Amino acid sequence: MSKQKPVVAIVFGGTSGEHSISCLSAASVLNALDTEKYEVIAVAITKQGEWYIHSTDSSVLLAQKLPEVKAEGVRVVLSSDPTIRGFVAVDGSTLQTAYQNVDVIFPVLHGPGGEDGTIQGAIELAGIACVGSGVFASAASMDKQHMKALFEVHKLPTSKSVTVNSPEWEENTSKAIDAIAELGFPLFIKPARAGSSLGVAKVKSKSEIKAAVVAAQKHDPKIIAEEAIGDMREIECGVLVIDGVPKTSVPAEIVVKGNHDFYDFDAKYLDDSADLIVPADLPAEIVKEVQAKAVKAFTALGCEGFARCDFFVKSNGEVLINEINTLPGFTSISMFPRMWQATGLTYPEIIDVLISDALNRGAGLR
Repeated sequence: MSKQKPVVAIVFGGTSGEHSISCLSAASVLNALDTEKYEVIAVAITKQGEWYIHSTDSSVLLAQKLPEVKAEGVRVVLSSDPTIRGFVAVDGSTLQTAYQNVDVIFPVLHGPGGEDGTIQGAIELAGIACVGSGVFASAASMDKQHMKALFEVHKLPTSKSVTVNSPEWEENTSKAIDAIAELGFPLFIKPARAGSSLGVAKVKSKSEIKAAVVAAQKHDPKIIAEEAIGDMREIECGVLVIDGVPKTSVPAEIVVKGNHDFYDFDAKYLDDSADLIVPADLPAEIVKEVQAKAVKAFTALGCEGFARCDFFVKSNGEVLINEINTLPGFTSISMFPRMWQATGLTYPEIIDVLISDALNRGAGLR
């Protein structure tokens, strides 16, 4: 790092179904960044995949409940040439110096194209430090099939599941339906590589499987079916690398209310149909087990920077890991920052820790 004041680029938006959630997360990050400490720039990606220089004024993104990046302003690309270290204008015009002297990129992106290793690879090629996990951990954590396989290798108990890819579904739909039904009912059908509960359905009979698979395939041609865990609590725990060591937050609990069968997209973002209890009211030994398994999962998948680990705690005290999210929601009221705030870190302090960790790691193998 050659400058006294690091240049931090916030990249957000994206082509996934979580575009608007990314914009809301980015608004919170932009609002929290200390401009006395960092030189902040923002680059927004449209739903079509175009990159544009964007205002760093968070209020621009908060004008709508579900904001969308507009195709306007100076269009740029991230150069894969590490000697440029940043962005170049598509029309060849000259950008401000900061855009070609980027020290760290914070990809505030969710879903495919954002947390699946693709943009992490682009940032790595550019020779720029990146907040959060690298290519492998991002890709493995995004794909629920491979994530579960790694959990099993590392003896982290998780729910039973069946994965069906598009060719399997097209070649023998009835066989795929039979395999899914063997999990028992109710069960959940999800896109294998999506987030924010997009395309997730709770299925209560064999006759409902086909429609649920078709709906999930709108988000991902590969789907995963998972057994429903009865009589359980949904618990989350944050992992944050502080001074090179993965630390855990206090766990939190999600209690879904109203007419929702589970924590779906509407309950998460639109109609306030869930209580987020921070910290969760759990016995001390369960808290310790959740935290230990969160670190174990984080390490098993090779994660870096931060992650949110989601668990099911059964009535008998058994702790199952559901998934790990390498780029969790980052609005000021999202679970990850809320858990860390309850643990003793303010939102701006969390951002500082993440940027410091990324700068210390740098780019390249480590």
